[in-house]
Amino acid sequence: MEYAYVALFLLGGLAFVGATLTLNRFVTSPHRPSASKLLAYECGEPPIGEAWVQYNARYYLFAMMFVLFDVEAAFVIPWAVGFKTMSLDLGILPLLEMLIFLSLLALALVYAWRKGALEWV
Repeated sequence: MEYAYVALFLLGGLAFVGATLTLNRFVTSPHRPSASKLLAYECGEPPIGEAWVQYNARYYLFAMMFVLFDVEAAFVIPWAVGFKTMSLDLGILPLLEMLIFLSLLALALVYAWRKGALEWV
């Protein structure tokens, strides 16, 4: 009886997948390529070259840094909104926790800067 909910979710998931696949057969049209379907869409410009382009790995580093500081903002903004209430209940502890969090992020930024990960060239 402990696993009844697990079994229920499993059966529900399987029913959902089965219903989706069955509905897919009735809703979608068959694949019939034609010359008009292979034309450039909306912009009117035919593609030049291959679609596969290899980017420099530095772009991924910048993307990771963006995600890092974006997540930081997602943590800091709600903390700042509730800081007054938290400080009344817990004293200086919320401020110390945020200072530790921000110092770790600053340390990571300094490390990346010294390694040259932020150089665009």
